[in-house]
Amino acid sequence: MTLFDALGFCWDRSAVPASVPSHSIERVCFRFHKMLPEFVWDASMLEGNPFTFPEVKTLLDGITIGGRKISDQEQILNLAESSKRLLAMVRGGQFELSKPIFTELNGIVVRKEALEWGVFRGEGQEKNYTPDVGLGEHGRYTPLPTLPDAPKLNRVFRNGMAVLQECEPFERATAFFLFGALQQFFFDGNKRTSRFMMNGVLMSHGIDAISVSAAKVQKFNEKMVRFYLSKDATEMMVFLVACHPEAEVISPPEENHDHDNGVEP
Repeated sequence: MTLFDALGFCWDRSAVPASVPSHSIERVCFRFHKMLPEFVWDASMLEGNPFTFPEVKTLLDGITIGGRKISDQEQILNLAESSKRLLAMVRGGQFELSKPIFTELNGIVVRKEALEWGVFRGEGQEKNYTPDVGLGEHGRYTPLPTLPDAPKLNRVFRNGMAVLQECEPFERATAFFLFGALQQFFFDGNKRTSRFMMNGVLMSHGIDAISVSAAKVQKFNEKMVRFYLSKDATEMMVFLVACHPEAEVISPPEENHDHDNGVEP
């Protein structure tokens, strides 16, 4: 099975950087820890959470915020705890691109927020409900149906993990984010959880984590809608490169890259 067939979408592989600055794992973990409030706030903004950046910092300092919904506060705290758990995994050399890590992080990201959390759709109590993704004026995107014990989702996940091993870390990381967002393995929190996995891959290879800044929320949402409609991830790949903190120094792809125009070798 080819890379694109297994993942369910394609992209121009020449659009992915040929080289990305790398550092020690200690260095990238230090940056992630230092910027944790910003990462949490950016992620919350993508979810439409009304907490301001100062309020997020205050909440992370252990002080509750008056006048805010408990559900919004819990979402912030879940994002913070997920970030800390991911950081501990990377620092301890425990992170890997696997289902146990994926489900563990989802269990923190959407705890008390989703219908179920920490299990693939169909592996918990709910066996039939299939969620969809709103695309505004373009309708809705419906993923694979929820089935008891999730046989199709598990097969898609296994196939995806197998082919992603052929990718270099940056491409693997960003492709996994879009893979999780498209296939909707969980009832909720798919994009959030998949971004954590993306950053786990990056940091495990000494590459700084990516955060979609609050200023780019509208662009992110617009590009994701087009991704769901077209199943072409090129635009999102380029966008994620631009969101990398060292985007300006990332080397351009080689002109004679073996995978120009997204054609499989």
